[in-house]
Amino acid sequence: MLNEKLLKALNDQMNFEFYAAHSYLAMAAYCSDESLDGFANFFLVQAEEERFHAMKFYNFINALGERATIQALPAPNNEFTSVLDTFEKALAQEKVVTKQIYDLSDLAWDGREHATINFLKWFIEEQVEEEDMFDSIIQKLKRIDDDSNAFFMMDDEFSKRSFTPEEN
Repeated sequence: MLNEKLLKALNDQMNFEFYAAHSYLAMAAYCSDESLDGFANFFLVQAEEERFHAMKFYNFINALGERATIQALPAPNNEFTSVLDTFEKALAQEKVVTKQIYDLSDLAWDGREHATINFLKWFIEEQVEEEDMFDSIIQKLKRIDDDSNAFFMMDDEFSKRSFTPEEN
């Protein structure tokens, strides 16, 4: 049985992962509106990945015999000034997730919740990858600046992106 504080934090993180998916859908909508279908696909795939993360929390909470509680989602930001802006906001969101995962890990360590500690290791590694990916894309977008050919090559590259959930 998890202590109440850790259970609440796990449920909060699960709901934040659903919110992150919601945010990525808003970013995809912006890109679609700009006729940048590859960038839109990038964010649609990212939304799928975040829903997968949320469900990992859902399943973990239930596997421990606890109850996952679903909360209302706040409205995501729907205002963006450019594709670069969407990626900068995405990186900022991922940095929030990283901090939350670290805080959860601290709670699990403090409570000697070994199953939770083990569960969160995957998310810690995932967050390193997520932040690195977004930072790399931001650097590329800044370098290509006004090079429309390079920009549309990125859009085309992102149109091929897909998400295949791992086996648990």
